[in-house]
Amino acid sequence: MGRTETEAIPAERFVGDADRRQFLGGAAIAVVTARLGMGSTAKAQTKNPGFASLKQVDAGVLNVSFAEMGPADGPPVLLLHGWPYDIHAFAEVAPLLAAKGRRVIVPQLRGYGRTRFLSGETFRNGQPAALALDAIALMDALKIDRGVVAGFDWGARTADILAALWPERVKGLVAVSGYLIGSQAAGKQPLPPQAELQWWYQYYFATERGRIGYEKNRHEFARLIWRLASPKWNFDEATFDRSAAALDNPDHVAIVIHNYRWRLGLAEGEAKYDRVERRLASGPAISVPTITMEGDANGAPHPPPESYARKFTGRYEHRTTSGGIGHNLPQEAPMAFAQAVLDVSKG
Repeated sequence: MGRTETEAIPAERFVGDADRRQFLGGAAIAVVTARLGMGSTAKAQTKNPGFASLKQVDAGVLNVSFAEMGPADGPPVLLLHGWPYDIHAFAEVAPLLAAKGRRVIVPQLRGYGRTRFLSGETFRNGQPAALALDAIALMDALKIDRGVVAGFDWGARTADILAALWPERVKGLVAVSGYLIGSQAAGKQPLPPQAELQWWYQYYFATERGRIGYEKNRHEFARLIWRLASPKWNFDEATFDRSAAALDNPDHVAIVIHNYRWRLGLAEGEAKYDRVERRLASGPAISVPTITMEGDANGAPHPPPESYARKFTGRYEHRTTSGGIGHNLPQEAPMAFAQAVLDVSKG
């Protein structure tokens, strides 16, 4: 069984000496940036910062691996990554927020990094409701009643769900690509051919050939997705390799394949999530203060901002980040993302 108390794991288990030095440099830059007010949307200038240590905690059906930065009594911020990325998408965002007094929690999702299922018998489920309830369970385990929730890709969808169904737990929302709540019924509706082309990997994963191919080539597959989704982001191999290591989780392929097959109605979910999925299928509005974001060079499938603005019924703002910013907005434009997190929590 997993650990039942939060336990720090030494950094040397995860990062090398160079990464530790880079992390310290990133923290120093964060302090300077905070003093300047973080008004710029420019990219931070550190290279490959890492997290000094990770912790583990039992939460729901998982033993969750997560990074934590900032004062323990600071306003909580939960940062949620997507596929095929990991917590290092927030390696520069986290110290920026910690320097502003936030308690920052960055978990590895089910199927990533050192996050593990507590039981070998648990179904390796990737449906949206399961991921959302993972986040609620983590908040409960860490005794976080309410906080800002922010993310991109799968993480943005999870953050949207939390804000829509559990608004009492969410002080503010930052969601890259906006409103991503969907349903199996919606997933069965055909899109225009050009839009369908962008989802090529979803149809690949629907086949057994695709499952085997992803199992065999997951790092190469992830590198391709990074390049397609962020065509102007010149990430180096060290940056990619650091995140790609999280994909070696023994449950990763099962979670990813189930997620995409479930969306198309090609895989069953679990009955315990049916009630949540029915609520999501109605397209619930989000009433908490929200900032949606988009990069001006996002190469991944994403809806136009005007298509979802009406879904946000509370204080709302949309921001487009310029400068060739792609799908992984927190890592490509960390200062802009961190500023949105700070701004949404005001008032």
